[in-house]
Amino acid sequence: MALAIASFAQQTINASITHDGLQRDYILYVPAIYNSNNPTPLVFNFHGYTSNANEQMQYGDFRAIADTANFLLVHPMGTLDGSNQPYWNANWGGAVDDIGFTEALLDSLAVSYNINMNRVFSTGMSNGGFMSYTLACELGHRIAAVASVTGTMNANQSSTCTPSHPTPIMEIHGTLDTTVPYNGLAGSMESVSNVLSYWANFNNCNTTPIQTAVPNTSLIDGCTATHFKYENGDNGVEVEHYRIDLGAHTWPGAPIAIGTTNYDINASTKIWEFFAQYDINGKIEINEIEENELELITLSPNPVSDFFQIEGISASDFRVDIISAEGKTLLKMRNETFFDSNELTNGIYFLNISTGNSFRSIKFVKL
Repeated sequence: MALAIASFAQQTINASITHDGLQRDYILYVPAIYNSNNPTPLVFNFHGYTSNANEQMQYGDFRAIADTANFLLVHPMGTLDGSNQPYWNANWGGAVDDIGFTEALLDSLAVSYNINMNRVFSTGMSNGGFMSYTLACELGHRIAAVASVTGTMNANQSSTCTPSHPTPIMEIHGTLDTTVPYNGLAGSMESVSNVLSYWANFNNCNTTPIQTAVPNTSLIDGCTATHFKYENGDNGVEVEHYRIDLGAHTWPGAPIAIGTTNYDINASTKIWEFFAQYDINGKIEINEIEENELELITLSPNPVSDFFQIEGISASDFRVDIISAEGKTLLKMRNETFFDSNELTNGIYFLNISTGNSFRSIKFVKL
């Protein structure tokens, strides 16, 4: 089957609500496969300090994944701080109630969309990562899991954090991040190791993580990645960390490299794979058999020069997307296993497979 450039039939909605007397803007992404008859997960994607909702939608892009995995994606817009810069008040000072705004936005969206309230997730870049941790601490009864990219927790925030349930946590962070230092900043920011230890202990996970080197498939990005997983937490909850060795204050797999950006992983893909395992009660068991089947799937050959195929899939109904390293969807198909890669340029790609509520992404290299 020859590759074809995919066309989108989704909705990108710019809208606002009024909260505490302020107009609060957001961008909602609704995938074409959304069906109002089915409860659908929702992902909050918070921008970083000085950034905005549109930049985060483009830079930390989940849209192609949402098109396959079927979740709603909302990009809220922060307010201006004393320096006239957009930010999130993740206990950073100021009078703006961003916790209340987030809850009000969730409730507002639930009026118009069939949201699975047990599967509401939060992620974000930098200040958006701080915001996600703050939601886990202060709005945990509405948030099933959080993931932070280049963010951390405020200094001593763990002493006042009151999570309402075992909370799955993912942190993706570069060791040479000079904006939010990996080792923290005294009196201001916790180190990544302290954050991981806090959540692993709160969730009663194993205190020693399983450590795995991520294959260094991109030899020109100037950095590598190591994966850490703290297993066996309450309700099946785990804490995961991708340490980007020599990485900067960047989003791995982003469509544009700003500083040392890792391309051995795609942060958006890893975050959704993580979220997809959970609801607010912990690890989802209903799809366990299906997920195990997806883990058996391979691509052959890999690397590929012309034709390749999916091997080991037993599902009768599944979707396939091929995504570029920059996050662009190049192919959308259903129930196909044989592909011609001759229309692809040399480089790294991701093949996303979804069946039901389960999802897997496989990296491959075109030579």
